[in-house]
Amino acid sequence: MTFGESIHDVVRDAPLGQLVRFFTNNRYFKYAEERPNFKLPEPWIRMMSDAELDRIPRPQPATFSTISNLYRVQGAVEEEHDLNNTAELDLESKEFARDKSTRLTPKTTKDGTILVDWYCEDDTANPHNWSSLRRALLALLICLYTFVVYLSSAIYSSSTQGVMEKFGVSNLKATLGLAMYVLGYGVGPLLFSPLSEIPRIGRSPIYIITMGIFVVLSIPTALVDNFPGLIVLRFLQGFFGSPCLASGGASMSDMYSMVYLPFAMIAWVAAMSCGPSLGPLLSGFAVTAENWHWSLYESIWASAPVLIALFIFMPETSGPNILLRRAQRLRKLTGSQKLMSQSEIDQGHMKISGIAIDALIKPLEITLKDPAVMFVQVYSAIVYGIYYSYFEVFPLVYPVFYDMSLGQVGLVFLCILIGCIVAILAYGSLLYFVVTPRIKKVGMGPQENILLPGLPSSFGPTLGLFMFAWTARPSIHWIVPTIGVSIYAGSVFMVLQCMFLYIPLSYPQYAASLFAANDLFRSALASGSILFAHPLYQNLGFAKGTSLLGGLSFTGIIGMWLLFFYGAKLRALSKFAT
Repeated sequence: MTFGESIHDVVRDAPLGQLVRFFTNNRYFKYAEERPNFKLPEPWIRMMSDAELDRIPRPQPATFSTISNLYRVQGAVEEEHDLNNTAELDLESKEFARDKSTRLTPKTTKDGTILVDWYCEDDTANPHNWSSLRRALLALLICLYTFVVYLSSAIYSSSTQGVMEKFGVSNLKATLGLAMYVLGYGVGPLLFSPLSEIPRIGRSPIYIITMGIFVVLSIPTALVDNFPGLIVLRFLQGFFGSPCLASGGASMSDMYSMVYLPFAMIAWVAAMSCGPSLGPLLSGFAVTAENWHWSLYESIWASAPVLIALFIFMPETSGPNILLRRAQRLRKLTGSQKLMSQSEIDQGHMKISGIAIDALIKPLEITLKDPAVMFVQVYSAIVYGIYYSYFEVFPLVYPVFYDMSLGQVGLVFLCILIGCIVAILAYGSLLYFVVTPRIKKVGMGPQENILLPGLPSSFGPTLGLFMFAWTARPSIHWIVPTIGVSIYAGSVFMVLQCMFLYIPLSYPQYAASLFAANDLFRSALASGSILFAHPLYQNLGFAKGTSLLGGLSFTGIIGMWLLFFYGAKLRALSKFAT
């Protein structure tokens, strides 16, 4: 494939290209099946020929067109089988002129339906076969999308004092601007992620439509001049910004095999972890210099370019959706209604409402019935909730004990970024030098092997919390408790990385929906922790309050080790796991 063809395919598959196709009646940015010189691979022609011959009376020869848009053969019916001797039936497109061993023979069902699948093992329509550069750039775009949505949550924290003064509300009410945003992006994926699993819809339309609404809502959010309106708009912002926070991991698994998926997930989880930590840094100095609105202006400036990039470059990555649209094109080309994708067969008897309800109920059902999934959801919720409590405890520690300004407190959040970078280097090195070579040599092994880096890392959150709790005082340099925060952030990154890989490996069919359920658990507790953190630290003091959270995180150590040793047995009892 030439560079020009690659650019053509990138633009064609993105929303911009699909919009051009719609308004020009598919005149531009055509797919292979829509081009005049397109010819199906030989196995497909043979399969369709056999399907047609089964319906033709055999005693008398005839002159007819077997498949009107594919080929025409004159003579006796018996001659139909001699495809290799018919010059007109050499219908292999240049697109498939590769080693014949890579071609895939289409499968049929008992009723004669021909399953539309990839034409060959290295079919360029399959996201797994896209070029490394294209997949890397799309992964980067998904990470930027995720980063901006998370950034827009904590970017508000610098405005809390300004909101209190402007609207005359308490600190608890002012923090609702952050809490409701976090709750919104926890609730949203329960609707949007299951919808993205429906092949008739796919992932890309959900991303574009919701991100567009997010950017539009960000404008009145930044300009609103009454407190109730601010809180409602912040919730809606989080709600419509949420799809990538759950489906982003599923999009990664659409493009990468299990050998390379962990590397892509590193970037995605890093965007998820670093986004909130950089929010106070970006807004701290601007809010101090101008006013509380400026943190919300920055949210618009960050999200609008991402929306434009998604519209121009983000293709559909869901394999079932790509195959469904291929089946529609082939039916139009051949006139044969027996060409159907697997998803059309599976969901042919269901209505959209039934499919959506099933997709909405399934993740909650798996969570409640599968102990391994329940642990992953609850533990990730605990560590994430503690993470968001930092946005309340930092202003109680660093300005009081170390006389830091609002902007300087924002700089302290860089310790979370540093902790994540160290964890990324450590985890990436482990994958590259140990895990990946072993997988290529002996195979994946049990899914629980993915949890190995999480076993020692599970001690990190507890260690980091206690270190922060009992070293943050005027007599000890500020860097010491800050190192505790870095230890917490880095170890949480490792733990979440392991668990976010464990879910799609064990439950690939429900990956996006389970990520949505996980996002709800995490966001619900994080939203609550933002509200209870201030009263907790006020009543117990930040040292005892943080120690309480450290003790709570100890449950994760026990759970992680139990999951590693008994996860296989739990999966064996589950009707959902693989």
